[in-house]
Amino acid sequence: MAARVHPSAVVEAGARLADGVDVGPFCFIGADVTVDAGTVFGPHCSVLGPTRIGRDNRFVGHCAIGGDPQDKKFAGERSELEIGDANTFREFVTINRGTATGSGRTRIGNDNWMLAYVHVAHDCDVGDHCIFSNNATLAGHVRVGNHAILSGFVGVHQFCRIGAHAFIGMGAFVNGDVPPFVMVAQDDYGRPRGINAEGLRRRGFDPDRINTIRRAYRALYVAGGSLEDARTKLAGIAAESDDVRELLDFVNSGERPLLR
Repeated sequence: MAARVHPSAVVEAGARLADGVDVGPFCFIGADVTVDAGTVFGPHCSVLGPTRIGRDNRFVGHCAIGGDPQDKKFAGERSELEIGDANTFREFVTINRGTATGSGRTRIGNDNWMLAYVHVAHDCDVGDHCIFSNNATLAGHVRVGNHAILSGFVGVHQFCRIGAHAFIGMGAFVNGDVPPFVMVAQDDYGRPRGINAEGLRRRGFDPDRINTIRRAYRALYVAGGSLEDARTKLAGIAAESDDVRELLDFVNSGERPLLR
């Protein structure tokens, strides 16, 4: 089944639309854009390139995808956006391409849900199965792990990392790295408030795994002492838990300070 393009839409020469792509009214698809089968664009979406979009994505309407990075150092050099499969982008979502001074690429994984007015800035890397609620915003170079949830009006500082299975509460401003499994609440620019136990249960983590992650959280955030003391305690727990090993690896890397 060939691509369907509404008569009011503009698809530039050089754009590559696979069979089954549906381009709605008043859309604009740029020349250096590739879209795989089954992806649907609602009305008034714009996609600029270089951008590669996978299969079965849904852009509901008024999305601005693949625009130039909002970075004063950007001088028109080639940079890219890559979007995986089966994502949903609601109204007025904006996603910018990367920069030459960053990774050169912004990347969105698979099966993510980005609600109205979400913004993903240049050079960000978002994993799989994430949910970004209305008006959640990533500054440049942010990395988000799989199954992370950002509630409404969350703002994340540039170069921060959000670990897998983390939960960021509504209105929190995140200016440091959030380890995997951790919940953050809106309190003095966002502070850790336990682990995302309910989210872990929903994803099939058994009680023993959750309790081990909770022990690790207490070692990092409750026990007191220095970060080096916490690393030593985490290393002991990590010997029996892949989850805690992932958390420890996260703590031992990154450009921003750890949110503590």
